[in-house]
Amino acid sequence: MQSKLSKIVSRAILGGLALYFIYLFIQAIEIVNRRQISTGNGIYINSTTDSKYIKKLTYTLTKHCKSEICKVQSILDFVTNIPYKINNFQAKSPQETIQKNFGDCDDKSNLLISMLHELGLESYFVLVPHHIFVIVRLDDVHLRYLVKGLYVNGVKYYILESTAKNSKVGFPMQRKLSDIQAIIEPFKNKKVEIKSIEWKL
Repeated sequence: MQSKLSKIVSRAILGGLALYFIYLFIQAIEIVNRRQISTGNGIYINSTTDSKYIKKLTYTLTKHCKSEICKVQSILDFVTNIPYKINNFQAKSPQETIQKNFGDCDDKSNLLISMLHELGLESYFVLVPHHIFVIVRLDDVHLRYLVKGLYVNGVKYYILESTAKNSKVGFPMQRKLSDIQAIIEPFKNKKVEIKSIEWKL
């Protein structure tokens, strides 16, 4: 009787452990899916964050600003002045990029878009062969009539190039529109459905 009961308990424990292992495995797959996007040229790793450190830094860099364009330019200046260096390993977190004081296009774009998120600005990653840049939606009268933008589904966005030192909001388009492999919503890590795309004033 005792051994029958202990067999049942042992099987229940083993069954429970097996279910727990399956649960952990599914969770791990979901984390990978949330952080990775495949393209024709490899895999992009999403390392965006809304940490207190990034929140505080964003506030510090933009507290003198009275307009959105000033805020965006201030954080863009900060990011572009972090030295560019190819990172051959997994993308660093935004905080690691700051602490190590270097990053490639993935690292610096993840930092930039995390800070834009703290400003509450609509922004996306744009993936092209061997590169990634950021686009942001801004309603600024000077930009609207003087600076070209990337129109995605009829909405105008301005390019932010995290790897070009001291670059301005509304960086020129350096690629063909046909080079764009995906536009990614950063905090959901989902591809945007592109119905129309144009580069114009």
